[in-house]
Amino acid sequence: MMFREMRRKKQALDRTEIDRILHYGTNGVLALSGDEEYPYAVPISYVQDGDVLYFHCARSGHKLDLIRQNPKASFCVVDQDQIHPEAYTTWFRSVIVYGTMEILEDEQEKRTAIEKLAEKYAPADSVENREEFIRKDWIPLCMLKMTIDHVTGKEAIELVRQKERTENG
Repeated sequence: MMFREMRRKKQALDRTEIDRILHYGTNGVLALSGDEEYPYAVPISYVQDGDVLYFHCARSGHKLDLIRQNPKASFCVVDQDQIHPEAYTTWFRSVIVYGTMEILEDEQEKRTAIEKLAEKYAPADSVENREEFIRKDWIPLCMLKMTIDHVTGKEAIELVRQKERTENG
């Protein structure tokens, strides 16, 4: 599939910056093809592992129904959104991931995914405590995997100019 090129190339983020945002971001909005052709977008926590994102959810529900109907999805993470009312603008930085969703059935991959998620959101907790938490919630747990097909990142032109001033002097 061909993805559209970003119109304002000067504002495009490179892959290193995109990966930084995905690594440190704590949540994003997962967008799926919804009922009656309405988009369905839901805020959700995640963890990145290379070219995949993992999410957790219940074993049944709207998200799973939609993923089964159409596994194509996008996921947006906003890194910065600083309002500048005097200029009627925001200084933003964000990433959009396009990918294919999968409901994990493989127990080992599911286990690895939830361990990565637990480590991201409770890094100071002991491995033993995280393992106990996972054990208690294992039965009702569903893990989703998004394989990244394409990713873009963009920042406000003001942030680009700010970087240029810093680099030049």
